[in-house]
Amino acid sequence: MTRARLPDAEWQHHDGLKRIVAALDDVYGGPRYVGGAVRDTLLGLPVSDVDIATALLPNEVINRLEAAGIKAIPTGIEHGTVTAAVDGKNYEITTLRRDVATDGRRATVAFATDWQEDASRRDFTINALYADPKSGEVFDYFNGLSDLEARRLRFIGDAHQRIAEDFLRILRYFRFLARYGGGQIDADAIAACATGAHGLTALSRERIAQELTRILGLQNPVASVLLMIASGIFSPFLPELSGSAADDLLHLVERETQYAQPVSLPARFLALLTRDSVAADKVAARLKLSNKLREGFAQRLRAGVPTPFNVRAIAYRADIDTARDAVMLYAVDADVPECLARLEKWDIPSLVIKGGELIVMGLPAGPLVATTLQAIEAAWIEEDFPDAARQRTLATQMVDAALRGKERI
Repeated sequence: MTRARLPDAEWQHHDGLKRIVAALDDVYGGPRYVGGAVRDTLLGLPVSDVDIATALLPNEVINRLEAAGIKAIPTGIEHGTVTAAVDGKNYEITTLRRDVATDGRRATVAFATDWQEDASRRDFTINALYADPKSGEVFDYFNGLSDLEARRLRFIGDAHQRIAEDFLRILRYFRFLARYGGGQIDADAIAACATGAHGLTALSRERIAQELTRILGLQNPVASVLLMIASGIFSPFLPELSGSAADDLLHLVERETQYAQPVSLPARFLALLTRDSVAADKVAARLKLSNKLREGFAQRLRAGVPTPFNVRAIAYRADIDTARDAVMLYAVDADVPECLARLEKWDIPSLVIKGGELIVMGLPAGPLVATTLQAIEAAWIEEDFPDAARQRTLATQMVDAALRGKERI
C-alpha cells in the first residue's frame, strides 16, 4: 500500500468538521476523509464536498453525532450513509461496505470494518484514497497516487466487472477522464466501456442526464466526448447525435476559449445534435431535462444564423444568453467578434409606445391598434432600437398610414 501526506487546506480547519471527527473516533483507524476531498486536495484544487468513511455502524454514527450536538440526517441509511449538518455545511458519512450483490443499477451491501475491502468496491483508483484527519496520512490501496500523478484514470480491478456492477460508471469514467485525465489512455477501460454501453439502457434517464450534463459542463470535455462517440457510448440513449457532433463541439469549445465566453449547457448539448427542433425536443423529453433547458433548445434553434445586423433582434425576442449562444454555434467566423461586441454591455430596451397612445393619436380601439403597434415595433427593431423620440416619429408615420388605409376601405 502506497502512503503519503495530505497537504494542508482551508477546509480541514472548519470547526464543525473537527467536531464530527472527534465524535466518530474508533478503534478501527477511523474516521477518514475519502474520495474527492482527498483527491482534489492532493491536486491543489478547491474542495466543495467532504465525505467521511467510518467503520461505525450507521445507528452508532447517528447516536454519536447527536450526543455531540450535531444534527444527523439518515439520507441513505440502508446503504450506510448519514449526513451530518453542522455550521451550515453538510458532510456525508458512510460506513465501510462490501458488495453482496449487484445488478448494473444498484448494489446490495453489507457493512464491514476492513478499509481495503471498502476501497475495492469503489470505481477508480484515484477515488479510493483515504486520509487520516489527525495525521494527514493518505492510505492508497490500489496505486491511486501514482495514477493521480500521471493523470491516468483506471478502474479498480477488472474494468468489465466494475461496469457490470453499475453501468453508470461508463459515463462517470468519461467525466473523470475529461476532468482528471491527460496522461496515457487506458485502452482496456475504453474497451470495457464500449462493450458495456448497451447496459446504459437499464439506467433511469435522470441518472444518464445528470452525468451527461456534468460532462458537457466541464471546461473542455472535447477529447472525452470524442472517445465516447468513437466507442458508441451515445447510441443507446442519444440516437439524434449529429454526424458532425465531434467537429461541432470542438468548434464551439474553441470559440468559447478564443472569445473568453462562459460554458453554456444548452449550446454544448445543441452542438451534439442534428439542427432540428423536433429532434432536440425529443432528446429533452427522453432525458427528462428541465423545462428551462428544453425551451433553451427551442429558442436557440429559432434564432437562425446571427449576423451583426440581426443579433440584437435575436436577443430582443429571446434574451442575451440565447443570442450569444446562437453566435457561438451558428455565426460564420468573420461575424463572431462584431456580433459579440454588439451584445456586450447592451441592455435590451423596451418599446415605449403603447396602444393607448395610438388611440389618442386617432386610431379606433380594436384590432387595428394591435396591428399598427406590431408594425411600429418591427420598424423599431429594423432601425436597431432607436430612442423614444424616434419611436414616436415611427408611431406618427404608422398611425397616418393606418388611417389612410382605413379611409380607402
